[in-house]
Amino acid sequence: DLRPLDILSEAVPAGGLARGMRVFQVQGVRGFQLSASRPRALGFPASRLFIHCDRFPEEFSIIVTLRALRGPAKRNEYIFTLMVEESPSVLVGLRYAPDKLHFLFWSQERAGGWQTRVTFPNVSLSDNQWHTLVLAVSGQSFSLTVDCSIPKDVVVETPFPASLSVRRASFYLGNRRRRKGVFTGLLRQLVLLPGADATPRICHAVNFKVATLSVPTVLQDVPAKPVSNEVLKYPYETDMKVTLGARPRCTKQEKAQFWFNASRRGLYLCNGSTWLSMLEVQHRLDYVEEYQNLVTNSETMGVEVFTIPKVGLFAAMANRITPPGSAIYRWTDGKFVPYQNIPTSQAQSWKYFTIGKKIFLAVANFEQNERGQEFSVIYKWSHRKAKFITYQRITTHSARDWEAFVIEGEAFLAVVNHREGNNHNIDSVIYRWNPRTGLFEANQTIPTSGAYDWEFFTIGPYSFLAVANTFNGTSTKIYSHIYIWLSGSFQLFQSILTFGAADWEVFHIGDRVFLAVANSHSYDSGMPAPSNFYAINSSIYELNITAQMFVKFQDLLTYSALDWEFFSVGDDSFLVVANSFDGFTFSVNSIVYRWQGYEGFVAAHHLPTVGCRDWEAFHTAEGSYLFYSSAKEPLSKVLKLKTT
Repeated sequence: DLRPLDILSEAVPAGGLARGMRVFQVQGVRGFQLSASRPRALGFPASRLFIHCDRFPEEFSIIVTLRALRGPAKRNEYIFTLMVEESPSVLVGLRYAPDKLHFLFWSQERAGGWQTRVTFPNVSLSDNQWHTLVLAVSGQSFSLTVDCSIPKDVVVETPFPASLSVRRASFYLGNRRRRKGVFTGLLRQLVLLPGADATPRICHAVNFKVATLSVPTVLQDVPAKPVSNEVLKYPYETDMKVTLGARPRCTKQEKAQFWFNASRRGLYLCNGSTWLSMLEVQHRLDYVEEYQNLVTNSETMGVEVFTIPKVGLFAAMANRITPPGSAIYRWTDGKFVPYQNIPTSQAQSWKYFTIGKKIFLAVANFEQNERGQEFSVIYKWSHRKAKFITYQRITTHSARDWEAFVIEGEAFLAVVNHREGNNHNIDSVIYRWNPRTGLFEANQTIPTSGAYDWEFFTIGPYSFLAVANTFNGTSTKIYSHIYIWLSGSFQLFQSILTFGAADWEVFHIGDRVFLAVANSHSYDSGMPAPSNFYAINSSIYELNITAQMFVKFQDLLTYSALDWEFFSVGDDSFLVVANSFDGFTFSVNSIVYRWQGYEGFVAAHHLPTVGCRDWEAFHTAEGSYLFYSSAKEPLSKVLKLKTT
């Protein structure tokens, strides 16, 4: 019978909890806290699991979901052990240190027997976060998968025994039958799956860190329903502090605290930097109205809206004409007002990012400056001067876009190089932050073709980077690529045929992951001209976890689309497209699409725009807004979302 054997559930008596067990909820997930005072109380005979046979399986998987606390550097804690009553030796066990995991087993093939320890180094569990581990054992091969990341494989000289007796043995949760080494974190799942590698059964969910095969009823997401006025059968504890009144600050000190906004009838949770809505009266988007006409230095190729903590909300405009350059606006009294002007060379886009306490703003310059030099510039926020100052210049080639991201604690900055002279098939570059020099240094080059945009995103433990390739010198019908981070560099993951791709936008709806491409025009020098180069489908792709690839979900007719922007109002999800040219005029409606479930995205609002280049959604205490930039007139607009 190769059913999953739920070790954790077996330790929970029917109708209650074992002595030394408490239920806590952290980060929305429940787990057991185990007491160190009575370790034997957290055990049960192995015969309750091994009913028909008193031998431990020769091949198996162990699935564990836990939240380990940060502890002393040399401390070892046991997740579970299997021990014979009259012996202090561990037949089978799992323990961890702050940076490694040990699997223990007893081999009885020689006289007296001996214990073997299989060590998995560089496994960081003690970070106060939930993690799911899958340990697969077969003979001399041991494989550990943490949060569905790349498996760590170890081959040892001593194989796991083919016939390990569990007669008179007992399982112990979080200890080895004594107080030393007791597990101090939270344990949610502990399952033994005989005869199979459980990784495929676990790693089909989007939230890998808390993926489950079997958990005790008391820990499941929906609490047991009380009978009439009876109290909950399984009470659980959680630390909660609720603040009333005006909007309080949200910093690391207030993390995990709640704030109730009486005027909005909403409950919010502090994540350490912003208040996240947990429960509120949901608004619905009724219509969109013009809120502010913003006269700009010149035509605007892109806009970046960002917040500098304790300073305010800003919008950086990428203006086309070199003098006077590009302007930064600050949100003041409910409007954007000029704040700072920065010299740029036909700027295409801005990217705001932080590294530690440092605040940066990078501009992608498309042309040479007045001295014939071609580079893009990273600016750093000066708290003393309260403005951005030049920090680092990087040589680029008709740069279109910057993308900033962090992988495994390291900061990266990727630039899209569009062309060098008339050659569109050139390398774009990924730079890595060097903490020692305080500068970005070239780390990897990726061949691109007239590229317009980078889009970085993560799915579970994996990091991805998508490039929008636009033109290869003869055609816009070319492949754009999605890369995955493996072994310290980006490697090709998937190629998707696009038509003058100008933008990728990744977004989530529930557990589903989508990727939308903005196709700008269809041109091929070797093919007959279409009736309209610019009326062309843009596509939305959805991640198929089973196939491990993005598959087409929906086509939407667009007119030289240059940008997608995803945003939400209440429980509703929306996509707005930047339609820039229909083949006859730049005065084209851009469309807001509403998510309609099985119908996909359906047109909901038509917004008059002129040469629309970029959309940004942002929120303030006064409401929600859309900001669009025009690449054909020195006028951008802020639109307010009116809700009911």
